[in-house]
Amino acid sequence: MLRSRELNSHPVQPAESVRLGDIVLRNRLVTSSSLLGYGVANSPLLPYGMSPVSLFVPLAEFGAVTTRTLTVEPREGHFTTRDDWALRELPGLLERYGTVLRGTDGGFINAFGWCNIGIDAYLRDYYPRTRDQRTIISLGGFSAEEFVTLVDRVNAAVPAGDIAAVEFNVSCHNVNFDFSTILQDVLDEAAPRSNHPVILKLSPDYDYLRNAEQAAKAGVSALTAINTVKALRLDPRTGTPWLANRYGGLSGRAIKPIGLRVVSELREAGVTLPIIATGGIRTVDDCREYFWAGADAVSLGSATWLASYPGYALAPLRALRVRRVLRAVRRYSTLPNRNSASH
Repeated sequence: MLRSRELNSHPVQPAESVRLGDIVLRNRLVTSSSLLGYGVANSPLLPYGMSPVSLFVPLAEFGAVTTRTLTVEPREGHFTTRDDWALRELPGLLERYGTVLRGTDGGFINAFGWCNIGIDAYLRDYYPRTRDQRTIISLGGFSAEEFVTLVDRVNAAVPAGDIAAVEFNVSCHNVNFDFSTILQDVLDEAAPRSNHPVILKLSPDYDYLRNAEQAAKAGVSALTAINTVKALRLDPRTGTPWLANRYGGLSGRAIKPIGLRVVSELREAGVTLPIIATGGIRTVDDCREYFWAGADAVSLGSATWLASYPGYALAPLRALRVRRVLRAVRRYSTLPNRNSASH
């Protein structure tokens, strides 16, 4: 198996010198949307989002940190917009999490439903506190008009070049909406207005090859592959859905083979846009596989940041593993020869 020292044989890239088309990253390792909230929070209990692991990892050293998906107005979704929980409130917080996030076979299933504070509050109260990070702002809406509004507000508040990109989340299963009905309008109307590079987030449950072709024609700068996989778990004794939304998004180790397949199929179909791969990535070997499949950068999501609640007692040790992956990928200045990889 590949070890960190094998990746470390590549020469070190200077900071902020990795380019994915129009996108400038500090290195090829980013964080996935939602897991680390807005890159900073108001609680000493969970200051960076829902994962205690992030307490022990230098977020500013990642290629970019992707925010929770932000909408035009604040949205409770199936959870809450609060992020200022105190230690005495931990039992209530864990009870809430149990309705929207559950560990399952080889991963996690969630249905947060885009709970977020809204774009204006993020730009006013959170973005100024994360200027040391390279940021990808995730945007979500239910119409082209909403995406236009989101893009315009980011343009007004963030000078060109101050963030890595905006990511259009037009593929989430937790909000009970058919995004295929608006995707083309979003690409036609919102993408050209952005002063920042645009990333389109693809779902394996939609026609991702066609969506990637649409993105390329619209001038999108890169793709994120993949979003979570639509899934369902039921209580075997009662038939009651595990999650408040019934259906949720499956993430973690269980979807890594799907993510690899999607990235590989995009390349086999002739897609040349840069791809940020996500899905079950936890180790250096996982990163290496995605690079061989055709990815240009990789993103750490629930497989890295989430654990069973007792497992968080090992957060410092889990963070050491994240740091090892970060050190290895930061040295990854050249990509493998994809043509020699077997499909």
